Amino acid sequence: MVAGIELRTDFDAASLRRLARKSKDSGQARRLLALAEVYDGRSRSEAALVGGVTLQSIRDWVLQFNEQGPDGLVDRKAPGPTPKLDAAQLEALKNAVERGPVPAVDGVVRWRLIDLVQWLSEEFGVSLDETTVARHLKAMCYRKLTARPRHYAQNEFAAAAFKKTSRRKSKPFGQVSNRAPRSRSGSRTKPA
Repeated sequence: MVAGIELRTDFDAASLRRLARKSKDSGQARRLLALAEVYDGRSRSEAALVGGVTLQSIRDWVLQFNEQGPDGLVDRKAPGPTPKLDAAQLEALKNAVERGPVPAVDGVVRWRLIDLVQWLSEEFGVSLDETTVARHLKAMCYRKLTARPRHYAQNEFAAAAFKKTSRRKSKPFGQVSNRAPRSRSGSRTKPA
């Protein structure tokens, strides 16, 4: 059997258990406790049982611990896929939206998401989805604005003739009415 990769000599089992108690990251604490078992002289298989992982994971943890110390065992967010647009391309997109389309050159009178997708494809050779372009525009603080739809055969003058007018104004508040005054007891008095 091949001997496992040696752990750093500047730590011991007690110090790793102490760090595991103080850790706010449960994954880091589990990894530190598994490596503390290795410092105690137990086999890597027993350390894998303590950590609830495979021998390969223990090996990876040893390499990370040797290289970066206890901070190398903290859970990190995965980087995700690399963005298709770099900073220069995002700036070009922003400038294109700011200046607006040139109908003779771009073939449109206003930018739609599908038009911007096509423009990015022609300009940079990047294939993006409309939702991705919308997400980039939203990150740049742009909002989707649309004009209110209007029927092509609508007649403005005919529409004005059918507009509702408000009713006649009622009496102003506090104006005296023709009702009989109330007495102190709440009943109405008869006019004389």
